[in-house]
Amino acid sequence: MNQDSPLIKTPAYLEKGDAIELIAPSFGCTTEPYSTRLDASINRLRKEGYRIKEGRNVRLSEGIVASSSPENRAKEFMDAYLAEDSKLILSVGGGELMAEMLPHINFEKIKWANPKWFMGFSDNANLTFLLPILANVKAIYGPNAPSFYEKPFRFAQLDALNLLKGEKETKGYPKFYGRSNKDWPALYKPRANREKVIVPLSYDKPVEGMLLGGCLDVLRGLCGTKFDKVREFASKQEGVIWFFESCDLSPLDIRRALFQLDQAGWFANAKMFLLGRHLCENWLHNDFMGINPHTASSLILGEKRLPMLLDIDLGHIGPSMPLIEGAKAKVEYKENNIFVSYLEKE
Repeated sequence: MNQDSPLIKTPAYLEKGDAIELIAPSFGCTTEPYSTRLDASINRLRKEGYRIKEGRNVRLSEGIVASSSPENRAKEFMDAYLAEDSKLILSVGGGELMAEMLPHINFEKIKWANPKWFMGFSDNANLTFLLPILANVKAIYGPNAPSFYEKPFRFAQLDALNLLKGEKETKGYPKFYGRSNKDWPALYKPRANREKVIVPLSYDKPVEGMLLGGCLDVLRGLCGTKFDKVREFASKQEGVIWFFESCDLSPLDIRRALFQLDQAGWFANAKMFLLGRHLCENWLHNDFMGINPHTASSLILGEKRLPMLLDIDLGHIGPSMPLIEGAKAKVEYKENNIFVSYLEKE
């Protein structure tokens, strides 16, 4: 690690009585089942002892495939981040065009502000990924607000809250949800489960490094933009543990995206790769032109001869374990499961 490596700040941990501010940096909660789940999640979080604030865009659908205009969404985030009365900013949804708000985010102002947690999934990788890189503050690639409706909290929701309260370890889950649309749950219907099998490649011992990654659809779009300071940032760390999953990408898209990031120099200081369950994995046993999600990832990244775990509990085929971006961690594979231990002493 270079001597000029920036300190990645850890926000204050969540305690009962603290405020959680909901925002809509991508989609707003205007359709079912998300709007009903959001109401149920708010009630659950209040019963846990947290105060809930709603941003101005949470219940809107006034933008182009978004809650509001890029400027309004950026303002909602900046106002929430700079406010003194909340400890967690929690996104109410993923979406498609969150990146369009990034030119209106003042990362330099965030860098010097009192650090605060931001958590979100999917399209929210635009912020969870960039906050450590551009503002030197940790963020959590984890569940969106409507996910907290379940009674009791379990899996990713329970782990996310525990991380926000200062827990130092998470691990994978016993099973995962069904792959096909017919297995997706109704509002409160129990979810279909399948046995999971993690595929270890070149793995022989635990790996330590900084966690970075998120939704590959999003990260590919950031590559080469003015926000792409990844190579410079990663070179200052004691190695990077990369984690990826994808929503809309086909197996060939995954291969092209990883090739693009590699050629942009993102992986020059990589120590390990963690690949989740891509949503296109219903292609897994129906190769398209000889490519499936496993080969798309392993043939590109495998050339580096670094440890790699495929099909970990991460992605749009849940449950998806929350991961702290910008945090130094130890990743271990044993008993067909993944264990993540956070190493910084606060």
